[in-house]
Amino acid sequence: MDYQILALDLDGTLTNSQKQITPPTREALIRIQEAGIKVVLASGRPTTGVLPLARELQLQRFGSYILSFNGGRITDCRSGQTVYNRLLPKDVAKPLFELIKDAPVDIVGYSSRGILSGLQTNEYTKLESTINGLPVIHVDNFPASVEQENNKFLITGNPDDIAMVKKRLIPYFHGLLNIYCSDPFFLEIMPQNIDKAHSLCKLLSSIGLTTEQMVCCGDGCNDITMLETAGLGVAMANAQTAVKEAADYITLSNHEDGVLHVIENFFIVSE
Repeated sequence: MDYQILALDLDGTLTNSQKQITPPTREALIRIQEAGIKVVLASGRPTTGVLPLARELQLQRFGSYILSFNGGRITDCRSGQTVYNRLLPKDVAKPLFELIKDAPVDIVGYSSRGILSGLQTNEYTKLESTINGLPVIHVDNFPASVEQENNKFLITGNPDDIAMVKKRLIPYFHGLLNIYCSDPFFLEIMPQNIDKAHSLCKLLSSIGLTTEQMVCCGDGCNDITMLETAGLGVAMANAQTAVKEAADYITLSNHEDGVLHVIENFFIVSE
């Protein structure tokens, strides 16, 4: 198959445990873009948390894309314009906050200044801060602090507490929000029907490509839909079991340049 677009999850997929792209993988991604292949950095991170890696891979030079907030927003790196944008309902923050305020978790929002922590900042909120290179800002009134437009919220906590909160929220917001775990300690609060696959399909339609021309690589449960949608869905060797079961192909781990292995085996680039 003549694949024309490569969508990559970041943490646990493109980057290693130091959150870095290795030089061989970086060079290969630049090389396929020079040959006309589009690259999409598809992440649950906010856009500002993806930008440093986009710059490193020269996505602005080649007109490649950032898919941020798990599909809530797609940005054309060359023009800086938003290609697709789906927002949470404006009246959802207060009831969401009321339902979880007594639980041993934190709720996170995003702003240009940093990550907004609405309850008790925990180790997982700090992890989100580290991943994105953004400071944690504690806010006393979370619903009021996020009255502006939001692509997603994130609930952080120990896996058992996250599972409990998830069971509480899903029946209440059924039909209004998409609520799922990207990791056992991260509960994503998204607009209804929005995930990486949905937004990638919107992008493909806008640039005249099909899902059969797309390769997607990922390791987490929030990557499953895009792997199932792609012409070739690739799970990392370090991926969660459910992700491997959904994949067409399992590559090497993120510590072994698994993305480079995919490029070398599935993308035909003339020297």
